[in-house]
Amino acid sequence: MLPTEDLFVYVYVLVDDAITAGAIAIPPRPGPAPACSDAELLAIALVRHLLGRRSEAGFLAEVARDWAHLFPVLPHQSEANRRIRWLWGASEQLRAALAARLPEDDCQQIDTSALPVKHASRVRGPDQWTGPGNDLAARFGRDAAHAEWFYGFRLAIKTDLGSRIVRAWSIVPAAVSERDVAHDLLEAGPPPRDLLADKGFNGKAFAAQQAARGTAVLVPPTKDQRQRMPAILQKVIAEWRNRVEASFAEITDLMELARHGAHTFWGLLTRTAATIAAHTLLHTCLADLVQA
Repeated sequence: MLPTEDLFVYVYVLVDDAITAGAIAIPPRPGPAPACSDAELLAIALVRHLLGRRSEAGFLAEVARDWAHLFPVLPHQSEANRRIRWLWGASEQLRAALAARLPEDDCQQIDTSALPVKHASRVRGPDQWTGPGNDLAARFGRDAAHAEWFYGFRLAIKTDLGSRIVRAWSIVPAAVSERDVAHDLLEAGPPPRDLLADKGFNGKAFAAQQAARGTAVLVPPTKDQRQRMPAILQKVIAEWRNRVEASFAEITDLMELARHGAHTFWGLLTRTAATIAAHTLLHTCLADLVQA
């Protein structure tokens, strides 16, 4: 990773150039232009996730203490939080613009990961964890990775197998059918030749629908299938699965999305969009800089 000061400068210039070029379109707001620009706030949000800082308020205090020469007029934490939520769509536009720089892989992966919002024992009834529409709300679901129930949402992503760049993502209720999620994600971009998915996406109807689009669905073998499968093929499938798990580890653990600290759905949406934009930035632009 670049030194922190260089990282701030690089990300700010990247964001500001994208806004100037029209790749990021930010709706106008009433009133005078703020002293701290949208490009500055987006740069701060992205760098926070690149550095894996969990607390937004704590990171703003760190910026004011250590990097005030780069951001001389920082808004109060409440104003910054409100404006960053307004800019969640800008984070997604930046992600899409960065991902478009590289061609999509013929082989892609789809999977989901738990996004808890409240401990299951504290759920008493309807709460503020609802998004737009009547069907996007926190629910109980099973987290297979940790063998436990949770209350919240799932993060669904479609990534390239080789570069592990996120090509599409969505936040869905915890109890949603994973095959329904896959249909929506696969509408973004051209159909891949091969689609690697977990067992939750297995189904003859789903495989047939994707085959009609030219996509072969590959799922982990069952216990009986593994007994008849060559060991080398089992190793290849396991290595492929590890790539999507590595993407989730970067997004949810290293960049702290699993401990998002959001209090509303819109806060969760903002943090998710910024985190995935930072992940895409890491695997497109910053990977080359680190190697250089």
